[in-house]
Amino acid sequence: MELTASQLAELVKGTVEGDRNVIINNFAKIEEAKQGCLTFLANPKYTHYIYSTNASAVLVRNDFVPEQPINATLIRVADPYATLADLLNFVNSQMATEKVGIEQPSFVSDGVSLPDDIYLGAFAYIGKGAYIGKHVKIYPQVYVGDGVKIGDNVILYPGVKIYHGCRIGNGCIIHAGAVIGADGFGFAPTANGYEKIAQIGNVVIDDNVEIGANTTIDRATMGSTHVHQGVKLDNLIQVAHNVEIGEHTVIAAQTGIAGSTKLGSHNMIGGQVGFAGHISVGDNNKIGAQTGIPNNVDDNNILMGYPAVPARDFARQAVWVKKLGSLFADVAEIKKKLND
Repeated sequence: MELTASQLAELVKGTVEGDRNVIINNFAKIEEAKQGCLTFLANPKYTHYIYSTNASAVLVRNDFVPEQPINATLIRVADPYATLADLLNFVNSQMATEKVGIEQPSFVSDGVSLPDDIYLGAFAYIGKGAYIGKHVKIYPQVYVGDGVKIGDNVILYPGVKIYHGCRIGNGCIIHAGAVIGADGFGFAPTANGYEKIAQIGNVVIDDNVEIGANTTIDRATMGSTHVHQGVKLDNLIQVAHNVEIGEHTVIAAQTGIAGSTKLGSHNMIGGQVGFAGHISVGDNNKIGAQTGIPNNVDDNNILMGYPAVPARDFARQAVWVKKLGSLFADVAEIKKKLND
């Protein structure tokens, strides 16, 4: 990519402030950028870098007001982060190598029809009764079990495992090592130990879901574990049997969701959050990293801590905990004076 600031602004429907002819040929973070790089300012914590960055151009909000002189050219847009995402996706699409064809050795069960535009990598396995949609890319060492249905424009990266009977919607991306449809963790205690409970359900993943590397989504005991459209799951997430995740919810790495929990739509969930089983979480919640959710949650909350409390209460508690040492010392001193 090599564009002038003026050309780039036209592409993203922005306005230029500064040198319209400066050349942009790369991307970089604002604190690391060099000449020729485009960067962005979306988080106020990074504002101080804009006055020292070596970037040639910076995407900023339309209402950004500088407090000091800036050497870089500014390109004003409504949302710098979303604009950068669009640009990176565009560049990636131009650079990506289009993979088509069937590599050998790979195995396709009798009776399975593959579309003409499929990419099937070496050592991939397609089970009996599977359905594969159009323009699907299945990378090496992927396992697609019996009766699995995969929609159009799906990407399964190396080592993905999809157990029998699961459903993958259109436009999904599943990253390396993810496991879809392994048995839910169901065991009945008996006098002689634990007896396994058969997990006869499946996993249903709706359209435009992205699932990170080594994330696991267990099949339902009965019915379906259901991930609704537009959900984005980070790496190393555990989704237990019969969980439901509402549309356009995003979840960061190492979060665990216990069985039969229902998450609503448009939730933003940080890393290492733990959800107890058989609870319900509403819509439009923001849940901070390492929060523990033991009970039901309604809509429109900002939660942190364990057990989860409103973020402002958690901040107050953190301040109080820091003061406990001096408080104990003060109490000890008061007791000593009273005793004297």
